[in-house]
Amino acid sequence: MTTTATTTVKLGLIGDNIADSRSPRLHELAGDMIGRPTTYDRLVPKTLGLDFDAVFDKAREEGYRGLNITYPYKERVTARVTVDEPQVARLGACNTVLFTAQGAKGFNTDWSGFKAAYRTGFGDAAPGTVCMIGAGGVGKAVAFGLADLGMRELRLVERDLPKAEALAEQLRAAAPGLVVGVSADPAAARGADGLVNCTPVGMVGYGGTPLPRALIRGASWAFDAVYTPVDTEFLGDAAAEGLKILSGYELYFYQGLHAISIFHGIEVEEARLRALLTA
Repeated sequence: MTTTATTTVKLGLIGDNIADSRSPRLHELAGDMIGRPTTYDRLVPKTLGLDFDAVFDKAREEGYRGLNITYPYKERVTARVTVDEPQVARLGACNTVLFTAQGAKGFNTDWSGFKAAYRTGFGDAAPGTVCMIGAGGVGKAVAFGLADLGMRELRLVERDLPKAEALAEQLRAAAPGLVVGVSADPAAARGADGLVNCTPVGMVGYGGTPLPRALIRGASWAFDAVYTPVDTEFLGDAAAEGLKILSGYELYFYQGLHAISIFHGIEVEEARLRALLTA
């Protein structure tokens, strides 16, 4: 089912720390581009005095076409949706929901968006050995994306070791040739080709950096899933050490671009949308 040109499309984002999210602007601009007026609301459970499930149900009842889901609900939402794509089902996390006559459908445009962002930033270069900090919802998507891109080895750094081990097992099953190790010690970053932050550390409200600069030195590239702000301390340190860097803005852009096609059933012109966002 697709929307009509005269229908205002209601979309929203459920998350806990989203006051500075740029997603409303992206989706409203995209709606204007394709002649489908779009509203995009920030839905913060605590602010609304409701839990996640109540906010989810309220959005569906109020006629929302779809939702984006962000920290810390990307794994929780999987219990509320049907996931048709096997790879997304294996991820155990969704960031995009489409309400249909057949029920709520779940997607993961973090996974597809990360791969597009990586190729845009680094071309055909292989990821090599990667140290990734954080094994939550976005971490799962990025890890599976890296596996698809030909990553040789993944070192998962996570304080919640059972969570990290569960992700490691999923990855080993999906990519039998991939070497996956788990640690709670950031020193696992030493000797890695790529460094990836998939924690909230560095975003507005969660200051700091996931890695001291000494552990960044010697790597080849770095990616930070945080995009508010775009210029995180982690990426600043990485750039100062001579690493190629990929900002979370690129993940934001491509996951949004892919979500737009899900919500509207139509693709928008990538270059034009990017130009409008930076105008």
